[in-house]
Amino acid sequence: MTVKSQADRKTVEVKGTSLSYLDAGSRDAPPLLLLHGTFWSRVWQPVLPLLAGKLHCMALDFPGFGRSEGELHIEDASVPALAQVVEDAADALGLDTFAVAAHDIGGGVAQHLAAYSGRVTKLVLVNAVMFDSWPVPAVERFRDQALRAATSPEELLAARTKTMQLTVKRPLSSEEIDEYVSPWQDPARGRSWMAMAGAADARYTLDLLPALKDAAVATRLIWGRGDDFQKVSFARRYVSEIPSSDLVQVAGRHIPMEDSPREVAAAMLEHLA
Repeated sequence: MTVKSQADRKTVEVKGTSLSYLDAGSRDAPPLLLLHGTFWSRVWQPVLPLLAGKLHCMALDFPGFGRSEGELHIEDASVPALAQVVEDAADALGLDTFAVAAHDIGGGVAQHLAAYSGRVTKLVLVNAVMFDSWPVPAVERFRDQALRAATSPEELLAARTKTMQLTVKRPLSSEEIDEYVSPWQDPARGRSWMAMAGAADARYTLDLLPALKDAAVATRLIWGRGDDFQKVSFARRYVSEIPSSDLVQVAGRHIPMEDSPREVAAAMLEHLA
């Protein structure tokens, strides 16, 4: 089920780089930062109109991703480095504390923020990386510098196109797929994607566990139960080990916002609003 977007695309200057974000909702509403992983802010578009009545939603594109400027390199594509980008963006947006919703590797960034920043009021993790659930093989292979150097923009675009068809249960139209993969027509964004893949390391989500448990930020996990990339078994483990967390399963695969936007939005609002 597709929900028409009512979000505006805006930019914010962060350390000299113009970062793009989808903005929806009143600035007087509680702030929610939404983070992506190996995709971009487009993953949140189906739920933003449903959240905007209660929350001020800002779905950020990391540097070199989506519609943001800049380019990521290995040293600034790790979970801790991206968490700093989010804190800097929050500063630029005038946010002291904020809720966070995160998908895929963005979930690792969000867990880092919840564990260490002291700024996260509530957390939503959607089919996110955790523990040692990542990197999945298709991402892990790009930790090989020689492979990154040998991969052409055309090859990466073809790989991302194939992956998109595996992330959503409902058939995506050719127009939807083209929109999702459009950033990777730019070679710099392709290099940024490979940098994020190359920096992917489960130690970032394993090492933060003691601090994450101590922080005990109220967390809701929302999971497309048919995900072959991030298994729901990891979400169940998270709920069993991390205080103040619960799990809602919905129909869908790795991007359940596309398969079950109303159910995902309702679960988010119940937790956040």
